[in-house]
Amino acid sequence: MTQEKKKLSFWQIWNMSFGFLGIQFGFALQGGFMSRIFQTLGAEKDAIPFLWIAAPLTGLLVQPIVGYLSDRTWHPRFGRRKPFFFFGAVMSTIALFFAPYSSALWMAAGALWILDASINVSMEPFRALVADKLPESQRSFGFVVQTLIIGIGTWVASNLPWLMTELGASNTAAPGVVPDSVKYAFGIGAFVLFTSILYTILKTEEYPPEDLDAFEREKESKKGFFPGLKQVFQLIVTMPTVMKQLGLVQFFSWFAFFTMWSFATPAITEHVFGATDTSSAAYNTAADRVGNYLGTYGLVSMFFALILSFVAAKVKINRRLLHLVSLIAGGIGFISIYFVTEPWMLHGCFALVGIAWASILSMPYAMLSGSVESNKMGVYMGIFNMFIVIPQIVAALGGVNFLYKLLFGEAVINTMLLAGTLLILAGLSNLLITDKRATHD
Repeated sequence: MTQEKKKLSFWQIWNMSFGFLGIQFGFALQGGFMSRIFQTLGAEKDAIPFLWIAAPLTGLLVQPIVGYLSDRTWHPRFGRRKPFFFFGAVMSTIALFFAPYSSALWMAAGALWILDASINVSMEPFRALVADKLPESQRSFGFVVQTLIIGIGTWVASNLPWLMTELGASNTAAPGVVPDSVKYAFGIGAFVLFTSILYTILKTEEYPPEDLDAFEREKESKKGFFPGLKQVFQLIVTMPTVMKQLGLVQFFSWFAFFTMWSFATPAITEHVFGATDTSSAAYNTAADRVGNYLGTYGLVSMFFALILSFVAAKVKINRRLLHLVSLIAGGIGFISIYFVTEPWMLHGCFALVGIAWASILSMPYAMLSGSVESNKMGVYMGIFNMFIVIPQIVAALGGVNFLYKLLFGEAVINTMLLAGTLLILAGLSNLLITDKRATHD
C-alpha cells in the first residue's frame, strides 16, 4: 500500500518552487522582448512567428524525454529532479545572457532555441516535484504557489528594460543593435535564473522512490534508449482520457499566448503608439511600455494566485469551472486591446489576461495530477506539455498569420483579436472534462 505523503508547510512548498522565479525571468524576458530583438535585427512582422519555431520544436522532443529520464533518476546525494534543475539552469543562464548581443537574426533565433530547450530541462521536473513531495490534498495548493512565484517573476522581469532606462541605461542604439537597457535586463535575468534554481536545489530534500528495489528492477529492465522511447510512445497512446480533454484546452490556450508573445510588441507599438521605426526613441519607449503592460498580467496573476493559494488551502474548489471563467476573462482582455483609446487602458486589458495566466499555470496540472501514476509523473508531465508546444508549432508555421488575416484582416493589431477568440474557445473546452477526480479537489 502506498504511504500517504506528509503535508508540508507553506515555506517548504515555497522553497521547493522558488526556482520557478528564475525560470519565469527567462520566459518573461524571451516572451516580452525577443520579438523586439528580432525587429531590431531587421525581421519583418510576418516572419516573427517563424523565428520562434525552434523553441517549441525543441520542447516537443525535450519535455517527454526529460520527464522520462527524471522519473528513472535517483541518487542518495543529488536526488531525482535536482540534476535536471542544475543542468538546465547553467545552459539557460548562458543563453539568456548572450541573446541580446546577437548581431544577426540567426544568432538571436539560435539563442532563443538554446534558452527555451534549457528552461524546459529545468521546468518539467519542477512540475513533477509537486506530485513527488505533496499529498493529493495539497497539490492544487502546490501548483498555485508555483503560479504565485511565476507571477512575481513575470512582473519584475517584464519591467526590467524600463527600470534600466530609468536608472540611466541607453534605450536607443544604432540600427541593428539592441539597446543597453535590454542587454542589462537580460544580464540581471540570467543571474536571477541561476541563483533561484540553486536556492531550490540547496533548500529542498527529495524523497527516494517508495520501493527502491522495485524502482531499480524496472530501471534495469528498460535500460537503453529504445526501450525508453517505446515506453514514452506507449504512454502517449494510452494517456488518460482527462489528459486528452485537457489537451484541447491547452491547445487553444497556448496558441493564444504564443500569438501574444510573438505580436504584442509590433501590434501595440503600431496600433496604440504609432511607432514603427525600430531605431527611433519613440519605438523603444513604446516597446518598454509594452513590457510594462506585460508585467501587469504577471502582477495580476501573482495576486490571483495568492488568493487561490488561500482558497485552495481552506476549501475544495471546482477546478473546471474556475479554469473556464478565468480563460474567458483573459479572452475578453485580449479582445479589448483592439478597442483601447488611451495607453493606460491597456493595464486593464492585461489584468484580465493575468487572471487567465494564473489559471493556465496551475489548474490543468492540478486536474491532471490526480489521474496519472505517481511513479510516471515526470514523463506524463512531459507528454502533457506537448500540448503546449504543438499549438506553438502550428502557430509559428503560419497558423497565426493565416488565421488573423482570414478572420479579421491584415492589420497586425488583429492578432490580439485572434488571441482573445482562441482563449474563449479554450475556456469553453473545459465543458468536455467530466472526471470528478480532475475537476474537484
